[in-house]
Amino acid sequence: MASELVSRQVALIIAAGGDRPVLAAKAATSTIPIVFTGSDFPVRLGLVASLNRPGGNVTGASLFTSELQGKKLTLLHELVPKARLLATLVNPTNPSTATAIEDVQKAARAIKQQILLLKASSDDDITSAFEAVARQRAGGLLVAQDPYFLSRREHLVGLAARHGIPAIYEFREFVSAGGLMSYGNRITDNYRLAGNYAGRILKGAKPADLPVQQPTKFELVINLKTAKTLGLTIPQTLLLRADQVVQ
Repeated sequence: MASELVSRQVALIIAAGGDRPVLAAKAATSTIPIVFTGSDFPVRLGLVASLNRPGGNVTGASLFTSELQGKKLTLLHELVPKARLLATLVNPTNPSTATAIEDVQKAARAIKQQILLLKASSDDDITSAFEAVARQRAGGLLVAQDPYFLSRREHLVGLAARHGIPAIYEFREFVSAGGLMSYGNRITDNYRLAGNYAGRILKGAKPADLPVQQPTKFELVINLKTAKTLGLTIPQTLLLRADQVVQ
């Protein structure tokens, strides 16, 4: 698809949906401007020379998703402090997965929490992962940020409800779909930043001179209706810190 866009000599490519699309676009062209909507490690992946001075034909808006995995695990632990085992679900095909796993494991050691690591890159994998969570009697589930997981949020949320599993996700879109809790930045902010950069580039700005934008606001969203269905009482400490509580 990236090669086809290059062959059509488009004026600009917006690469949405994580690192894989922007890596494909960068491999296809070194001249057409590329704006990404979310990358965990744009420097490490070679997308840009530095955050402040990208230096090539690529720039955009980054995410702190891997760094947030530890924070999400801490929030989940606070929600179910007596859980012997907590699970985390990752997509093994995501370029940022290895770092996300490291961050979760580091956070787990800090709070002396046992972790069950599960991997999924298809609907069948996701179904099997939830069955494993239920079978192992894990007290909660952390769903790592991944574009595929976001696209399958109704499936994930439905399985969590079916198996009665408290789960925390990255984006509020999961909570809007009936998920229990989310913590992260607004993905819509990244799309807005990418759109702004696209407009500036089309008016003559160079991607090399436009710093990679980083999120500055992170929000905790809690769904009380889902908590009630799961038979959970949300600790007051979490409710007081929540940016939004869905009744």
